[in-house]
Amino acid sequence: MAKIIKISNLRKTLNYLKKNGIRQAYYAVKERVEAEKADQYHFEAPSSAELLDQREKAGAFQIKFSILVPAYETREEYLRAMLDSVLDQTYGNFELLLSDASKSDRVEMIVKCYEDPRIKYRRLKHNGGISANTNQALMYATGDYAALLDHDDLLTPDALYEMAKEIQRQEEENIQLLMLYSDEDKCDGNAQNYFEVNRKPKFNLDLILSNNYICHFLVMKRQLMQELCFRTVCDGAQDFDLVLRAVSHMLGKDKTRTVRTDLPIAHIPRVLYHWRCHEGSTASNPASKQYAYDAGKRAVEDFLRRRNWKGKVSHIRHLGFYRVDYQPDLFTNRRDVAVVGGKLIDGTNHVIGGIYREDGTALYEGLHKEYSGYMHRACLTQEAEAVDVRCMKVSSEGEAVLEELLGLGYMRNPRNGRFDWRNCLNDQVDYKELSLRFCEKIRKKGWRIVWDPNLTEKIN
Repeated sequence: MAKIIKISNLRKTLNYLKKNGIRQAYYAVKERVEAEKADQYHFEAPSSAELLDQREKAGAFQIKFSILVPAYETREEYLRAMLDSVLDQTYGNFELLLSDASKSDRVEMIVKCYEDPRIKYRRLKHNGGISANTNQALMYATGDYAALLDHDDLLTPDALYEMAKEIQRQEEENIQLLMLYSDEDKCDGNAQNYFEVNRKPKFNLDLILSNNYICHFLVMKRQLMQELCFRTVCDGAQDFDLVLRAVSHMLGKDKTRTVRTDLPIAHIPRVLYHWRCHEGSTASNPASKQYAYDAGKRAVEDFLRRRNWKGKVSHIRHLGFYRVDYQPDLFTNRRDVAVVGGKLIDGTNHVIGGIYREDGTALYEGLHKEYSGYMHRACLTQEAEAVDVRCMKVSSEGEAVLEELLGLGYMRNPRNGRFDWRNCLNDQVDYKELSLRFCEKIRKKGWRIVWDPNLTEKIN
């Protein structure tokens, strides 16, 4: 594992240096070294007792999964490990649909060694690319939900059980989930060492427009996936494109006032997927698939067009991460957003606040302003539970909430008649308490709060 990581890190550093210059490369390397020293991650597999308990309880669920795997000249040890990881599931109501575009018969010969009727193999006449090949498997899916699995990756034995349990739990509350995803990690070529765990947040609209943080393990209502299908124009980012089109579908047809914040999407905060990292893989060498990041950019641009949002999508300094700049501003385009907050920086150039969890704790606190943070999220636009009034822009609806909250309606700007809430901010104000109360009211009214890392305020 160490050799692969060192080589991949060297590649990343050289590519980053060429793209962003010495200053940014210096901070990127410094941050990565610090993060690797602090990384104490160890994958904890479910115990034998837990797995046995899951097998005994699995019969209570009636959900069928269709696992889609497009294969192409897969190495034998990787293919067998993938197949074994699926067949070892504690929840057994599934079908595994393999669409094989290989020129040789290596995949077919290995699959024939497995006599499980849940494995359904199809040899494709030609290699149409990742999207077309996956669509061939999707065409024959019969499950309630379809799940995506790469031909050289691994599922944890509790992956389908955890998905089925969450679907069942939500159904008992009269919610039919359309999409689910889990946490994931990476493993070395031998699947002996696990690292770079990706702990994901609950669904976050603006974050998904910045990066496909959902990635693996993606499960979607089968009828919805078949309706959308995969598009060859986005090969390399076909999963990202699928997710964005599914989100647009869930938001509905009203493209000017997207206020629905309770989308039927669930995040399972458990590592259910191991992304194999070997020489030549995207996990090991992201720069090997620049076309995929360009395809991701096109997917975000397509989403904006579908929603009738006017904005420019650009790559940021990290591969596979994007920024949307709205024209003329975010409020004009999106009636679902009432507040945009920014980042508070102290005199030593470290983050001291600006974006907060619901309990008031600050995300990214103590991070150097040049650092990008865990999974680069500190430099990505994202939805927030709360932002700080000291570095904030609000819509007219947001101003009305502030005026109601502060009870200072007489403080209006004589030029435009609008409530001049900034004049209310002084040393007597408890900024954290005011910020949390205000943002709570905004969320209860159904509006989104967006945090923009490019909006900064220096606090001495």
